[in-house]
Amino acid sequence: MDDYLGMIIAGTVSGILARLVLLKVDYRQYPGYPHGTVAHISLGFIASALGSVAVPAILKPDFTAVTFLALAAQQFREIRGMERKTLENLEKYELVKRGSDYIEGIARTFEARNYLVMATSMSVSVAYYFGKLPAAAVMTVLFLAFSLTLKAGETIGDICEVLPAGISFQGSQLKVDEIVIMNVGLREMRDKILKEALAVRIRPKGANARSVINDVGQRMAIAHTAATILGIKKDIDTPELTPLLRKNLDTGELGMCILPVIKDMEALMLAVKRTPVLESARSKPLSTEAGRIAALKNDRT
Repeated sequence: MDDYLGMIIAGTVSGILARLVLLKVDYRQYPGYPHGTVAHISLGFIASALGSVAVPAILKPDFTAVTFLALAAQQFREIRGMERKTLENLEKYELVKRGSDYIEGIARTFEARNYLVMATSMSVSVAYYFGKLPAAAVMTVLFLAFSLTLKAGETIGDICEVLPAGISFQGSQLKVDEIVIMNVGLREMRDKILKEALAVRIRPKGANARSVINDVGQRMAIAHTAATILGIKKDIDTPELTPLLRKNLDTGELGMCILPVIKDMEALMLAVKRTPVLESARSKPLSTEAGRIAALKNDRT
């Protein structure tokens, strides 16, 4: 009985620690309010408790008790839907939209983190059964390190170079270097952009990266991240001040122009680099035979 109680306590504590490590409140501003944070910590406690109880139930053996894990999985899927709906409601009032791809990625992340918490608690419970507290402590540290690795994820800076770029107008067409961004009709707006805007060039490091930044949802995520971190000189009735990313059709590079509140080129480049690569935008054309042949021929030309 004491062994079972120790397994449950060790597993539950480790699961809660894993959820706290994964609970990141940052520029995405979600969950950036007290009730949201409490809700996610509570769900982490439930997930860790379920995971830690499952191992004693199997050892007892009481296999029917393990069926509640399927119930937990259903609840976690509902959490994903809840997160998606919440972010979609918030999206209506964003000056620079996240985009549906970004929202879906965040919702999937919250669902997956509960599964990770459950896996942590189950593994620590097993470790406690075989090696008591020292083994449980070692397993907890390993899973916390693993959680931190997953939390980092891949960013735009890992797959692309982000470089400063020049801003100019050809008639009424706004250009970042040679990339045409949009048409700005009002002269006072053109003067404001020339005086206050910053621009960057996003250069993919390979064909896989080019495919990622071609995704419209990924571009929206980059613009949203930059606008959130640096601020944006835009209001509801000034669409021409919306940060946009457009592509050089020949090279696949992107150009972005933004009117930030904080006019700092280094901060802008860092914000773009730290934008997460969205799951929906991930693709690896070089992993296919056709993609490798095309890339090889392109390198020769």
